[in-house]
Amino acid sequence: MNISLLGCGWLGLPLGAFLVEKGYEVRGSVTNPKKFESLERVGIAPFKISLSPQLEADDPSDFFKCEVLIVNFPPKRRDDIEEFHPEQIRNLIKAVMEYGIQKVLFVSSTSVYPDVNREVFEDEDLEPVKGSGKALKIAEDLLRQEAGFKTTVLRFAGLVGPERLPGRFFAGKKDVPNGDAPVNLIHREDCIEVIYQIVKQGAWGEVFNACSDVHPTRREFYTKASLNIGLEPPQFISNAQSTFKIINSEKLKRQLDFEFKFADPMEMLNA
Repeated sequence: MNISLLGCGWLGLPLGAFLVEKGYEVRGSVTNPKKFESLERVGIAPFKISLSPQLEADDPSDFFKCEVLIVNFPPKRRDDIEEFHPEQIRNLIKAVMEYGIQKVLFVSSTSVYPDVNREVFEDEDLEPVKGSGKALKIAEDLLRQEAGFKTTVLRFAGLVGPERLPGRFFAGKKDVPNGDAPVNLIHREDCIEVIYQIVKQGAWGEVFNACSDVHPTRREFYTKASLNIGLEPPQFISNAQSTFKIINSEKLKRQLDFEFKFADPMEMLNA
């Protein structure tokens, strides 16, 4: 199977390397040719592609000749994020249709869910609050409403793994809010395995949440995370009411027979 991976950064590069090891032919995109060597080193055929928001590619016909397209780039932080990112996706859809790609995996985020102080599930029609969440929800809908190909949307919780040390996020800070709110996190190794299982099992036309099973409080998690790397732990506001959401991943576990390697975020701190 030929897989094209649009976005080979912190998650995409090790994902591509993993898929190569599993026997897939992988094409990967970056926006800077200086990164070609890092892709080639792990067996990924490199391409320079950007969406600004128009599609700009040196060899679009070669890159988009694939059975599966994995779309793995976050919305850019900009004032017009709710217009810019969907326009990127609209232009990408034109390429998907032009080159006859049949299966798309869209890497989204649980930021599409607002804080509703309870568990949230894939089939709920909830309105995002943040601009990035709104942009992603529009992008999800644009892809899923196209009948010419099948899209699976994968909503990742907060990403943890090598080079992303959560202990730095709040270290030494005072009056940090939402200390009693549960955290929603997933380790990069689990992200890669989830994507692989979707492709391997052919789970297309779906929406999946992907988040570790256990949800310690922000106070518990970020205090330990800071201490683990020798930094001063944050101080959380005492007795303040927290707003939160709990990401439910039972659908993913049930349909893909999936078990998280890092089911408890506390285990991620020692990985």
